[in-house]
Amino acid sequence: MSHKKAQKVRSPRVSKGAVSNEALPDGRASDTSGLSPTLGEMDLHLFGEGKHERIYEKLGAHVITHEGKRGVAFAVWAPNAKSVSVVGDFNGWKSEKHSMRSLGSSGIWELFIPGLREGELYKYAIRTRRGEIFKADPYAFMMQVPPDTSAIVYKSRYKFHDRAWITKRTKRQAWREPFSIYEVHLGSWRRITEDGNRPLTYREIAPLLADYVLQSGFTHVEFLPLKEHPYGPSWGYQVSAYFAPSARYGTPDDFRFLIDHLHKAGIGVIMDWVPAHFPKDAFALARFDGTALYEHEDPRKGEHPDWGTYIFNYGRNEVRNFLIANALYWLREFHLDGLRVDAVASMLYLDYSRKEGEWVANEFGGRENLEAISFLKELNEVTHRECPGTLMIAEESTAWPAVSHPVYAGGLGFDFKWNMGWMHDTLKYFQTDPLFRGGNHNALTFGLLYAWSENFILPFSHDEVVHMKGSLVNKMPGDEWQKFANLRALFGYMWAHPGKKLLFMGCEFGQWREWTETESLDWHLLQTPIHKGVLKLIQDLNRLYTQHPELWEADSDASGFSWIEVDNAGENVIVFRRIAPSTGKEIICVGKFSPIVREGHRIGLARKGTYKQILNTDSEKYCGGGFGVVRSIKAEKIPSHGLDYSAGITLPPLATMWFEGAG
Repeated sequence: MSHKKAQKVRSPRVSKGAVSNEALPDGRASDTSGLSPTLGEMDLHLFGEGKHERIYEKLGAHVITHEGKRGVAFAVWAPNAKSVSVVGDFNGWKSEKHSMRSLGSSGIWELFIPGLREGELYKYAIRTRRGEIFKADPYAFMMQVPPDTSAIVYKSRYKFHDRAWITKRTKRQAWREPFSIYEVHLGSWRRITEDGNRPLTYREIAPLLADYVLQSGFTHVEFLPLKEHPYGPSWGYQVSAYFAPSARYGTPDDFRFLIDHLHKAGIGVIMDWVPAHFPKDAFALARFDGTALYEHEDPRKGEHPDWGTYIFNYGRNEVRNFLIANALYWLREFHLDGLRVDAVASMLYLDYSRKEGEWVANEFGGRENLEAISFLKELNEVTHRECPGTLMIAEESTAWPAVSHPVYAGGLGFDFKWNMGWMHDTLKYFQTDPLFRGGNHNALTFGLLYAWSENFILPFSHDEVVHMKGSLVNKMPGDEWQKFANLRALFGYMWAHPGKKLLFMGCEFGQWREWTETESLDWHLLQTPIHKGVLKLIQDLNRLYTQHPELWEADSDASGFSWIEVDNAGENVIVFRRIAPSTGKEIICVGKFSPIVREGHRIGLARKGTYKQILNTDSEKYCGGGFGVVRSIKAEKIPSHGLDYSAGITLPPLATMWFEGAG
C-alpha cells in the first residue's frame, strides 16, 4: 500500500477524553475536540514494524490543514508514559492545557491544535511513574540555540536548484572516480573576530567555502555533525536532536541553502552521522518516557564507558525506524550526497572498550552485536534503494571483514571505509626521525597487503590534530624546513597511494597549532611563503589527481598498482606505479624520505620513452630546495627492479616525485 493510500484507511482507536478544548493566550481558537487523529492505521502498523521510512512526516510537529482547520499536528512515541501533553508559550507551559491522546498499543500520543502557527516553542510534558518530566521532541525539525532546549515548530519553504547535480549523481560510480574530501568543522573554519569571535552562519560560509574548496581542488566537503547538540566541545558527536540542524548557524533552510550552493559549484556534501550513541542530557532522548526507551536498560549493553553516553537499542523496531528514517531524512530533505557513519566499531562489538564482566555475550556466546550488524545492513540497503547515488561511509577501526562489500555478498553494505590502519602506520613512519625510519619501513608497505580488501578512504581527520596530539606539521621531526618538507612529502605520497583522500581543514596549509573548536583557523599564516607553498601543493595534487585516472580508476583493484622498489629501507626510498587499466597509462611515484640528496639513483621502468615529471614536492614553488626538479627523464635499455628499462634520477631530500608514463 502506498503512503498516500495509507492515509485513507480507518482511523486508529484512541483513548477517550484525552483531548482538550483550550483557547490560546492571544485568543486564537484551540478547539481540539471532535478531530480525528492525523496518523492512520497504516502509519502505526509500519512504525511498529520499524518500516515507516517517512515517519518524520508523521511524528514531531507539522503545520497542516486538518479537517478544514489550520494548525499544528503533534505526535510523539512514549509507550510507557501515563499521560503526555504539549506545552509551550502558547499555553503558559502548563501541562493540563493540551493533553494528548494515546493511539492504542502503538505507544504514540497525538494532538492537533488548531490556530497554532510556525515558530512556536514547545516541549512534551510526560507523566511517568516517578512524576512529570519535560522533553524536547525527538523529531523536532528545529531547536533553540543552546543552551536553550525547546523545540520550534518549523516548516521548510526552501526550493533546491541542484537538479542537474542530483541527476548526474545517480549515474556515478564513486569508487571509480576521483574523490578528495575537505573535512570541515563549520563553527571554527572562519570566525568573525570583529563581532565577538562568532562563527559564520550557514549562508555566510556558503560562498566563501565554495570558492576556497574550488580553488583548492577538493571534490567534496565533509562536515562534522551539524545536528543539534547541547555541548559545543563534543563537535556535534553527542546529538540531542537528530532531525534538527544546529541552530547555532541559522535555520534548517539556511543549511539547505549551503548544501545547494555547494552543489551548484560542483562540490559534493557529506555529513558525519552518529547512530552509535547519544548523550544523557535530561531534556533529550535519555530515559525519554521515564524508562529506557531508545537505549538498553542494562548498562552492559546500554551505556558507553568511554563517552558517558547511552547506546541505542538496535533490536527495538521503533528505534531502528527512528535511525533509518533519520538517515533518509538528511539524504532526501537536505540533498546530502552521503553520510559518514561515526564509531561503527563501537556498534559491532559487545565488548568494545569493556573489561571482562562488563559486557553481555550474544545468543551464540560471541562478542558480535548481532542487532547492530542487522541494523547496519538494513540501513545501507534502504538508503541505497531510496537515494540512488548517495554514499554511506564507515569509520570502522578494526579488521571487521567486508565492511564496504554489498549485503548480498556477505558485507555490511557501506560504499567506503576509512583506512585507519594506513593512517596510523603512515603517521608512525613520518613521525619517526629519518635516522630510524629504516626500522619502520614496513609501516609504509604493509598497507598494500590489504589495500584492495575494501573500498578505502585515506583519512587525516580532525581526530589526529586534537587532544594534545599536535598539528600535522608539528608531528613531523626536525627543524622548520624539515617539518614542512616531511609534510609535503607525506601529502605527495598520500595522493599517489591507492584510496580516496580526506584532509581536515588547516592541514592543507600547515597550521602550526593544534585545532580547537573555539578559534578560527590561522588564515594569517598564508601570508608566509612556507605555508602558502603547502596550499599550492595541495592545489596541484588535487588538480593532477583529478586529471589522471591512473590515480583513482582502480583504487580497489590490484591491477591499478605495482611495486618497483619496495625494500630499500636503508635509504628510505619507495617507488611504485599507479596504472589505469582502461588505458594502460601509468604514473611513477618516487618517495625519498631521508634528508640526504642522492644522485644517480636508478629506478626500473616498464617502457622505453620519455617520462615527464609532473610533481616534485621539493620544488621551489612549494618553498622547497629545488633538488631533483627536471622536465623529464628518459628510459634506457638497462634492466632494473625486474623491468626492462630504467633511468638514473636525483633523489631530493624528504620529497615525493611523480612521473607521467611514456606514451
